[in-house]
Amino acid sequence: MRVGRRQFLGGAAGQIAAASLARGNPEVSNTNTGLEYGEPYELAGKRLYFTNWYYIRPGTFSWKEDGRAVGLTDRVPADAAYLTRTDQPAGIRLTAKTASRMGPLLEADRAWEEGAGVALTTIIKDGGMYRGWGGPFTTSGNPPGQNYFYYLESSNGIEWKRPNLGIVEVDGSRSNNLVNIFGTDGGSVFIDPSAPSTERYKLMAEGHFSRDICDAYRRRRPNDWDPKSERTRDGGVSGMKGATSADGLHWTMLPEPMVVEVTDTQLTAYYDERLRKYVAYMRTWPAGVRSSRVPGNARRTWGVSRRSIGRSETSNYREFPLHETILEPGLDLLPTDTLYTNGKTTMPGAPDHHLLFPTIWHTASDSTSITLASSHDGRIWQFVPGAPVFTTGLFGGFDGGAIFAHPNLLELPDGSFALPYTGYNVPHKYPRPLWKYAPGYAIWPRGRLIALEADGRGEFATVQIVPPGRRLRINALTRRGGSILVEAAGADGKPLPGRSFAEAHRVFGDQHWTPLVWGGQEDLGHPENTSILLRFRLEQAQIYGLEFV
Repeated sequence: MRVGRRQFLGGAAGQIAAASLARGNPEVSNTNTGLEYGEPYELAGKRLYFTNWYYIRPGTFSWKEDGRAVGLTDRVPADAAYLTRTDQPAGIRLTAKTASRMGPLLEADRAWEEGAGVALTTIIKDGGMYRGWGGPFTTSGNPPGQNYFYYLESSNGIEWKRPNLGIVEVDGSRSNNLVNIFGTDGGSVFIDPSAPSTERYKLMAEGHFSRDICDAYRRRRPNDWDPKSERTRDGGVSGMKGATSADGLHWTMLPEPMVVEVTDTQLTAYYDERLRKYVAYMRTWPAGVRSSRVPGNARRTWGVSRRSIGRSETSNYREFPLHETILEPGLDLLPTDTLYTNGKTTMPGAPDHHLLFPTIWHTASDSTSITLASSHDGRIWQFVPGAPVFTTGLFGGFDGGAIFAHPNLLELPDGSFALPYTGYNVPHKYPRPLWKYAPGYAIWPRGRLIALEADGRGEFATVQIVPPGRRLRINALTRRGGSILVEAAGADGKPLPGRSFAEAHRVFGDQHWTPLVWGGQEDLGHPENTSILLRFRLEQAQIYGLEFV
């Protein structure tokens, strides 16, 4: 079955209804990637989080009479059959937790930072180092349109240094932390695991191109042109701009637009190892079809559409198709709310657990908050109950006016999850000569971002998984009278020897990546290269993640 181009539509309560792959049928595959769909699942990392219902099986049921299963055509007395359930979840829910704040992480102390301030618009955990890029900004001596980015690094993600790179000359000196990214706005950096070493790092950003460049692009790619890109700056046309680097410091800007469409503000991207494609997220303005009965070429898009989030994918980083809208303001938001930025990232240690941290711009009050959406494939998105997860700080604080989240969600050395954001001292549309901004973190201590929780008794089972390790650790929290029991079963659904609920050691209290134990054994007890499913019994408990080791 060949999977064609999909159309993604916004829906009630922020849900996205989409025509998707025939998941659950192992004989159905995507011929573009060679992937097959169905159990058992393979994790991309060592961790499994419950950010949606994807890894939780819906379970089954059957009607029985005197212990015998009955079918649809069997004749039984109306009051004789009773319902039995197998692995159906009950008594559980998912809830996003509110973050605390840390910041400002940096104070302006360079000449080019003394204006509005300093921001970290991308942070990447690269080996044992946290690496950050910020900007853009214009120095007094650089040519028009050549805005530069700056680079910072940290050993712990909290204390940041500005290394002297010797790359960009400012006022006669190269003793600074500037890198040669220019001609862009709103960019982000990612590491490409598929690329040769010369292009290991990639940048995606909003760019502005001359009419000559865009006319040549339009002749070459007439179907990948968005008329809204005619909203120009300095006579140019807006589009998506890219750059590559071997070390994240010395950059080569791609001369041609990757796509010509309006890509105002934040763009994020990554390489999807399962799809074997590059995926980008950007701002979009969905609008209705304009009537052809009214003469004239005026396109009144900006006044009627609500800012939303679009997605595009390609196998060639130099050329992206026009985006498809994947997330719009749903009926759980006010009609004056818009999704201003996307904040695309993944859960630490789980690159197949996709997250968005969109900033909601509440235009009725010119205020902002950060919400949370999750996806199992990066295409189909749902808002997580409990959001927003972060709001502006107190009046007068560095982030008391507006907040905008950035990639990536980081795991700090103490196990906390940290989401970078830029805090502004005044609201988004306040007079901008008064702007001051600085970077901060939204913090979830011990990585407790989304809870699978039961107020009383709860139970569920996972889908079948091929374990990426022989032991299992849990990040969980229970009340004084609560507990968690876990059973490991084989592909046939029967408990593995010695790994049933009866042999399981109960989990109590505050446990952060604590090993699960059955009868004194931590090993899961499964044969190599076989799948398992996990069953859980909860009592007044919250589960925040599982880790195979």
